[in-house]
Amino acid sequence: MTDLKIVSVAITPVALKDPPLLNSSGVHEPFALRSIVEVHTDAGIVGISEAYGDDATLALLHRAATAVVGTDVFDLNELSRRVAEAVGGSEASSPTELIGAASHDKTVAQAFAAFEVACFDAQGKATGRRVVDLLGGAVRERVDYSAYLFYKWAEHPGDYDVDPWGEALDPDGIVKQARRMVERYGFGSLKLKGGVFPPEEEIEAVKALRQAFPGRPVRIDPNANWTVETSHRVAAALEGELEYLEDPTPGIPGMAEVAAKTSLPLATNMCVTSFAEIPESVRLGAVRVILSDHHFWGGFRATQNLAALCRTFDLGLSMHSNTHLGLSLAAMTHIAAATPNLTYALDTHTPWKSETEDVLVGGGLTFTDGAVTVPSGPGLGVELDRDAVARLHEQYLTCGIRRRDDVGWMQRVRPEWTGKRPRF
Repeated sequence: MTDLKIVSVAITPVALKDPPLLNSSGVHEPFALRSIVEVHTDAGIVGISEAYGDDATLALLHRAATAVVGTDVFDLNELSRRVAEAVGGSEASSPTELIGAASHDKTVAQAFAAFEVACFDAQGKATGRRVVDLLGGAVRERVDYSAYLFYKWAEHPGDYDVDPWGEALDPDGIVKQARRMVERYGFGSLKLKGGVFPPEEEIEAVKALRQAFPGRPVRIDPNANWTVETSHRVAAALEGELEYLEDPTPGIPGMAEVAAKTSLPLATNMCVTSFAEIPESVRLGAVRVILSDHHFWGGFRATQNLAALCRTFDLGLSMHSNTHLGLSLAAMTHIAAATPNLTYALDTHTPWKSETEDVLVGGGLTFTDGAVTVPSGPGLGVELDRDAVARLHEQYLTCGIRRRDDVGWMQRVRPEWTGKRPRF
């Protein structure tokens, strides 16, 4: 096969409607930002991927896009070198503080991931093979996902559409939300986004979920909104109740203090979100499960490297999710299907996305009994719906949001809100 060189790159920012989901920082804004990356080759093959869509990420992607032209889509080492060189002087940034502190290495990894995934898609289309096959082969053809439960308002303040999921501000509301998700999607495990209300209330919500769904694992993620002392108290109250406790307190040393006094597995996608943070975490015994995410760990191969390190140090491997479209869901499904030790059900925000808003032909992938089947077509096995991309791009142009700001949106309702953590 001759080289398959990149001749141009298109980056299209889009916005999708987002419900008023509460978290430790504040509340989701009415729109979430994503971007669609298209890598055009000299053979007419186009590889696609999805990335964050805030201004800082778009600036990174555009810098890298110029540099990668002329690269063979199979030469991922050269792609990595060019991206790193192009964004080397960029200020470290993070599309959301809920995935840990920003760093230069993470900034480069985030930019590279968007192009690497698109190149894998192009490779698959050129060879007639699925991305999962290019990543070593499928160890599973169906990938399990977890119901992602949120405390939430009934609707956004102001002139916005009424959210069909309604309000969930107490244990009964969370259980009702979980029943709807399980009935609709068949999820076999449950995750609660915590750090919103006093810990005693969230303990009761976990116990209510355990009682309502006795056969399903439950996890909670307060996004580091508890002190070490509060984390000790919550962990003691939930011993034996959780699949894992995710990021109860800030930082690796703090997590290690919590881990030392509980048998609950501690998980993270905040204090360990790059390879540089793994040694200290292992040395201190801070976490037993790391949540991967190809968007900010550096793509598919980086995720496989992370999986190898997790095997080496006997750590569990799960997967993080932020608000995303079906293109990211397809990418998540491929890498999960090719990773033997990614045995936890993956996080996904898909149920919170409007069914009428996606960028894929057919409206995106579907869940059956809580799982997504690996797409069968070449590459990622999905195709862009050009009209849908245009509609969501127009929504991006008119929505007025250019970076995620959960704190600022909460301050419209609660002017005294600071978003400072830990709050409890």
